[in-house]
Amino acid sequence: MRKVHCDERPDWRATAEREGFAFHTIDGERYWDERGYYQFSEAQVSRDLEAPTQELHALCLDAVERIVDSEALMTRLAIPPAFFDLVRRSWKERQPHLYGRFDFSYDGHGPAKLIEANYDTPTSLYEAAAFQLIWLEQQIERGVLPAHASQFNTLAEDLVRAFAAFERESPFYFAAIAGSVEDRGTTDFLRKMAGHVGISTRHIDLEDIGLNGEGRFVDLEGRAIPRLFKLHAWEHIFHEDFGQAIAGCDTQFVEPAWKALISNKGILPLLWEWHEGHPNLLPAFVDDDPRRPVPKGWVRKPYFSREGANVDIRTADDQRVFEDGPYDDAPYILQGFAPLPKFGDSYTLIGSWVIGDLAAGIGIREDDTLITKDSSRFLPHVVVD
Repeated sequence: MRKVHCDERPDWRATAEREGFAFHTIDGERYWDERGYYQFSEAQVSRDLEAPTQELHALCLDAVERIVDSEALMTRLAIPPAFFDLVRRSWKERQPHLYGRFDFSYDGHGPAKLIEANYDTPTSLYEAAAFQLIWLEQQIERGVLPAHASQFNTLAEDLVRAFAAFERESPFYFAAIAGSVEDRGTTDFLRKMAGHVGISTRHIDLEDIGLNGEGRFVDLEGRAIPRLFKLHAWEHIFHEDFGQAIAGCDTQFVEPAWKALISNKGILPLLWEWHEGHPNLLPAFVDDDPRRPVPKGWVRKPYFSREGANVDIRTADDQRVFEDGPYDDAPYILQGFAPLPKFGDSYTLIGSWVIGDLAAGIGIREDDTLITKDSSRFLPHVVVD
C-alpha cells in the first residue's frame, strides 16, 4: 500500500457535474481529491481487507443472533424496551438488508483493525461505487494507469444483485433529509441501482412522510408507502413520534431495525468479549465513568456518534485529539487506540463495504487529523501488482 501523487484530470469537475456528483466540493473545499491515489497489491486486498471484512460481517450477524434473544444485551446497547420486539422480529423474519461499511486502520502491513461499523446509514457510497471507477477507466484510457490496473470495487453490480432479491410489484420509496446534497446523492444512486432490476422508485423527503388514520405511512398525495429506504438512523427513529407507529404499520423498512445493533458502537465491546484477541478487533469496553480523562493509548466514543463527532483520543505519548459534537446523551465505550497511518500530511481511513452479505469494495478518506470527519477528503484507489 502506498500513496501515489498524480495530476488531476483537467475536466474532472465537468465530469462530476455531468455524472450527477453534486457534492464533489463542500463549502468551497475539495471533498473528491484526485491529486493522489492509493495503490494496493492483490494480496493486500484479498488477504488483509476482503477476507477480514467477510469474517467480521459473519461475526456481527452472529452477535445479532445472540443479542435479540437477550433483553439484558439489548438494554446494554441502549435499545429502548418499547422497541425490543421490533428489533427481534426484524431479525427473526430475516428482513432483507442492503449494505454496510467497516472502517479500518490499515497501512499495508499487519492486520487491518476495525475502528467501527456503519451498518445502518453509511454514506460515501456513490463516490466509492461509481465515481472512483469512472476515474480509473479514464486514467487507463489516457495512459496514466496501466491497462491491467483494477479496483476492489464490485459495489454497483452487487447492489443490483441485492435489489433483485426484492419483489418488483410495489413502489420503493427512498427518503433523505431535505436539503442534504450528500444524502440525496446516496439515495439517488441507490434508486438507480434498484431501477436496473425493474423496481419502480420514488424519492420522498423524510419530513414529508405522513401517517394516515389507519396507521399507514403515506406520501404527500396520501398514497401508502409499502417499502421505504430511510437514510435516517434507527437510534433517532426510536425516540421520534414517527417511530411509535412502526410496529403497527405494514411498511417494509430498509435498513431493517436489527441493523441498529451493528451500527451501535456498543457492539464493539461485545465483539471483543466474545472474540478477544481476534487479529482484526481492538480491545473495547463500556466506559463506566466517561467524566474521567481518557487513559493513554485509548479512545472514548459515544455509542451513536457519527462522522467523528465527540470522539476523544489520547495517544500513547499523551497527545489529546478531540472533536466536539452533539452526541453526549448516550453511553460511551473505550477502545484501544490504533492510529490511522499517515501518508505525507494526511491520515488515512479505509472504508470496506458489504453489500448484502458480500465484501464488495473499498473507499478511502483522508483528514489532516487522526479523526475522520464529514469534511474529510475522498481519494480513489487502484490494485496493481
